[in-house]
Amino acid sequence: MKRWILSVGLTLIVLGTVACGRSTAHVAVPKAAPTAMVPSTSYGRDSTQRQRLVRFTQAKMVRKQGVYTNYRDTQQRQASAATGHEMLSESSGMWLLYLAEAHRWRDFREFYGVTKRTFYKDGQFSYRYDPRSGKRYGVNATLDDLRIIRALLAYDQLRGTHHYRRTAATLYAHLRTGALGKGEVTNYYDPAAKSGTRTGSLAYFDLQVLRYYSRENATTRRQYARQLRVVKGGYLGDAFPLYAADYNWQTGKYGHQNLNTTEAMETLLHLAQVGQLRATTRRWLVQRVNRGDLALSYSTAGEVVNAGQSAGSYAVCAQIFRVLHDREHYQAAMRRVWADQVTKPQSPLFGGIGDATTQDAFSYNNLAALVAVFQ
Repeated sequence: MKRWILSVGLTLIVLGTVACGRSTAHVAVPKAAPTAMVPSTSYGRDSTQRQRLVRFTQAKMVRKQGVYTNYRDTQQRQASAATGHEMLSESSGMWLLYLAEAHRWRDFREFYGVTKRTFYKDGQFSYRYDPRSGKRYGVNATLDDLRIIRALLAYDQLRGTHHYRRTAATLYAHLRTGALGKGEVTNYYDPAAKSGTRTGSLAYFDLQVLRYYSRENATTRRQYARQLRVVKGGYLGDAFPLYAADYNWQTGKYGHQNLNTTEAMETLLHLAQVGQLRATTRRWLVQRVNRGDLALSYSTAGEVVNAGQSAGSYAVCAQIFRVLHDREHYQAAMRRVWADQVTKPQSPLFGGIGDATTQDAFSYNNLAALVAVFQ
């Protein structure tokens, strides 16, 4: 997807106005080590399934410009969503997290350079790129920027360096002048139009990263407290202990649309990472994992809208249980993930999480599984 009362000194530097015309970004580089970005427990790193998944992802999905959204390409592109061999900054951020956690230092540095060249412009990362047309979309997706920042901090913490601390702080400072303006977490910002949206998906509140950068002064600490209240305020109730999809900062109201379960699991992960996951929610997750009935989509009343299954959702569940130091249910969730791993050596998807018949293997499912097994 939690209170942190600590006085931490910060080094301040001032950058010039960014190219898009946003206000001057003041970069605060925390002196405190980003220890929270590094998992404190590790399960299942040496499994055969993990080794095969790494080989598939590296050989079939990762390319010179990023990571394919799907192993199977598409002739027609969609305006609403990336398909086929289009690339997402989401995928690049997740691959960077894996590289950091696998201690692949050189590969991390090289791939971060790739990520900058492909996605970076005007202080933020475009959410989407099409290598076929060379089109880079003009807006970001705030969670993807925060995930890349998390990966940079994890690299430094795991390697014991300060190589990326200022880079990460600079990226965060730019977000503060755009998609995190006034401390309000919103879905995207358009530097060309100098505007964004007033709606924030609760899945986009990476509370651990937000908290890390909130210690600058009383204003930023109040902003984080408000961010936390907004996420917790989206709780749908003990009968269906998940959270609303989004929040409108202008109206002060939560959305009533159906929940995409993968995004709902991201919200729960962020809450767990700052010690704010409810016991009722944890019990609900345990039931879903044990029964193997975590649906693709729910109404806000808890009714199943799409009963399909997603390995990615179970992988994020596994990440949640890892945060909770719950090895039993971590392993149960990962068994659901590995059930979708292609095991026929003759298949081009061998080792990947996907469908050998359709040859669909989506980057999110594969990368979420990789992050889960390396945490």
